[in-house]
Amino acid sequence: LFFHGLPLMKIIKEYGTPLKLSYLPKISHNIQDAKRYFRNAMQKANYRGDYTYCYCTKASHFEFVLKEALKNDVHIETSSAFDIQIVRNLYKQKLIDKKTYVLCNGYKRELYTKYVSELVNDGFENVIPILDNIKEIDEYDKLMNKNCNVGIRFASDEEPKFEFYTSRLGVRQNDIIRLYKEKIEQNPKFTLKMLHFFINTGIKDTAYYWGELTDFLNTYCELRKVCPTIDSIDIGGGLPIKTSLEFKYNYQFMIEQVIETVKEVCTENGVPEPNIFSEFGSYTVGESGAVLYSLLDQKLQNDKELLKIQLLKILKSNI
Repeated sequence: LFFHGLPLMKIIKEYGTPLKLSYLPKISHNIQDAKRYFRNAMQKANYRGDYTYCYCTKASHFEFVLKEALKNDVHIETSSAFDIQIVRNLYKQKLIDKKTYVLCNGYKRELYTKYVSELVNDGFENVIPILDNIKEIDEYDKLMNKNCNVGIRFASDEEPKFEFYTSRLGVRQNDIIRLYKEKIEQNPKFTLKMLHFFINTGIKDTAYYWGELTDFLNTYCELRKVCPTIDSIDIGGGLPIKTSLEFKYNYQFMIEQVIETVKEVCTENGVPEPNIFSEFGSYTVGESGAVLYSLLDQKLQNDKELLKIQLLKILKSNI
């Protein structure tokens, strides 16, 4: 039994179980793969924007994971006040600098907005708070003493079967331009640079995903026509990982479709193609980790299981 070439039985004999392990080279491998997918797709479509890979820290806060990810020229996406202290620590270790992009996402309580504002005041020039609601920017206006680029999170519609019609995260579509006009356009402290998109199902080849992405892009184009400073979109995370032996997903094809859709919608609206950011978390680390357990006992709970047990014994005897 091997995991990325590691002999698991040998590890179990030495360390016992339960045991959690991480295979760090898989992190770098996935990051480089994703960068290659986007690079190929942009070249194929003659796409004129740039691509930036951000690591979503909530996927794993372990220092050794972050160090491995940062070997690959990636940037950071945060979700909580806790994450901002990680950014501080990475800076102290000289693993990032003040030009590193730090996309600050999520619903922000008082401590989170305070820490984000302190980063900006301390000269971290590419910190971008992603506004999750209309009131959030008021806190930055009070706390920040330097200019700051900001983004807005687009509240997408959820899948029809979902309990809520619209995501609890983000600013609803009809309020986005109003937020820009009323609280950003006339305030010299802030510059709107980004619109953020994410849906819970991730990047999948479904009518629902393409419909929501197109709706988001049309909103970006409307915003770009009234806000010349916005030049970037964040397509969130959502690249799936292997959770079963039946996993089938054509990463290159899907990324090509995303790039072509962005280009097509922007061309139809007469809007320049935006720079693209992503914030892959589980894709970055999910396949690098494993938890090993030992089987303690076997229980037969009903007679229907007898045939399955007999088949397993036959298979085992033939291995």
